[in-house]
Amino acid sequence: MMKLTGKTALVTGAAKGIGFAIATLFANEGARVAVLDRSAEEAKAAAASLAKHGGGNIAVTADVGSQMQVKAAFSTVESEFGSIDILVNNAGIDWIRPIEDLALENWEEMLRIHMTGTFLCTQAVLPGMRARKWGRIINLSSQLAHKGAPGRVAYCAAKAGIMGFTKALAREVAEQGITVNTLNPGPISTPMIAALPKEVTDTIVSGLPMKRLGSPEEVAPAALLLASDDGAYFHGISMNMNGGDVMM
Repeated sequence: MMKLTGKTALVTGAAKGIGFAIATLFANEGARVAVLDRSAEEAKAAAASLAKHGGGNIAVTADVGSQMQVKAAFSTVESEFGSIDILVNNAGIDWIRPIEDLALENWEEMLRIHMTGTFLCTQAVLPGMRARKWGRIINLSSQLAHKGAPGRVAYCAAKAGIMGFTKALAREVAEQGITVNTLNPGPISTPMIAALPKEVTDTIVSGLPMKRLGSPEEVAPAALLLASDDGAYFHGISMNMNGGDVMM
């Protein structure tokens, strides 16, 4: 039997990369999937690609750091599907910049997309999850929240904040049938990594025990575990899939 039959999942930043891999696996496991992305064209293309896996899918557009846009998008999904049972907070941005060159607006944008986005999307789904006494919230952090990286002060701070958010929320909703967990991927072959200079990517890979980037499809199964009944006793945890970059 498919693991997510009858469930509705909303995945942010789902048009490509890790988000798309998670959305695809969820659709394969019977979920109705809402593909949320800030690009309407890319969200529609991703949702159309999921159609071959069966089930109902929908594309919605929002900047996750905008409360008004998040509310509108989530309302659309709830009108279409009736509920949102699983939320994957995956949307994110990244760049490499020494702290002296980091403008305040760059710092604020990093926190707005990662942390405020996670907060707003979570806040939007919690009332329904509490009412149904069932829900799964999966937040994407990073192994860099554990180890740090030069030129990534804003990114690492945002991802570490997501870890703290996850632990606090997990304690807040533990008795209401809602689990909250974090995935901490290492270097994964995504458009975000592809945008980095080759010498940076080569340095990253050379430092990995496995000497290769991971694939989005190697992250998605962990999300499926946490989203399904199989993961009902995983709560407030951080799961690391990073090729040995951080061993803990």
